[in-house]
Amino acid sequence: MTSKALTLRKVKEIPSGYDKTQYYTERLMAPARDGVAVPVSIVYKKGFKKDASQPVYLYGYGAYAYGMEPSFSPNILSLLDRGFAFAIAHVRGGDEMGFQWYLDGKLTKRQNTFNDFVDVAQFLIEQHYVAKGNISISGRSAGGELMGAVVNQAPELWRSVKLGVPFVDVLNTMLDASLPLTPPEWSEWGNPIKSKASFEYIKSYSPYDNIEAKAYPPMLVTGGINDPRVTYWEPAKWTAKLRATKTDNNLLVMRINMGAGHFANTGRYAQLKDSAEEYAFTLLAHGIKE
Repeated sequence: MTSKALTLRKVKEIPSGYDKTQYYTERLMAPARDGVAVPVSIVYKKGFKKDASQPVYLYGYGAYAYGMEPSFSPNILSLLDRGFAFAIAHVRGGDEMGFQWYLDGKLTKRQNTFNDFVDVAQFLIEQHYVAKGNISISGRSAGGELMGAVVNQAPELWRSVKLGVPFVDVLNTMLDASLPLTPPEWSEWGNPIKSKASFEYIKSYSPYDNIEAKAYPPMLVTGGINDPRVTYWEPAKWTAKLRATKTDNNLLVMRINMGAGHFANTGRYAQLKDSAEEYAFTLLAHGIKE
């Protein structure tokens, strides 16, 4: 502590190999439509061309004051080495910019979360990191709700969408007080049983209730049969209604894990297998076969 010198004690080993000098990270600030600056964390392999010729994988969450801290993830190396930039949109609803950042993405301000994500994508397009329609997006749980909302709002922006255990049937779930997790959630989303204003506002963005007869990008929708947080019928209902309503022939895959809950399959390598399957779906959407 006296010298303030750091001594390296341990370095995580990546079995496939990793050279940190080959990757570059940036912190950007994207202007939202209401003038607020939204942080964006982005990483890519050196040599990435900012001429809109390469793909971007954009991740978001934005709820419960849960900030998405940028951290090292060996899984995304398979995307970076194939020419992707990986970005996190730190949208309102998390707490990355303080507690008010969370408050500005909940209850009657929930739409800010969705607008922020779309505006981050538009910013990356304007700055020539990527071209319109060449962005694959992903989110889990409340982040899956985010994915459902933004694919309804701006389907033309996305090359593929992964909705992990997605909270897409918001209105119906918040109307069912018999579900054990619904009453505690009213403070987050509003109580549509007692408040007409809450009912109308949730209905305005609830992904399931806003599916339209139009073209949607390819989607991978996942769920867990034992999930107590997002019940399995939410991704199932979302998938069924989309198949009956959308006008395109793009791939729409639903994977309900019959032995999992809200998180990954059990077993030492199960999460890696899930990630590999999900990345394979993304690569297929971009026409990358190796």
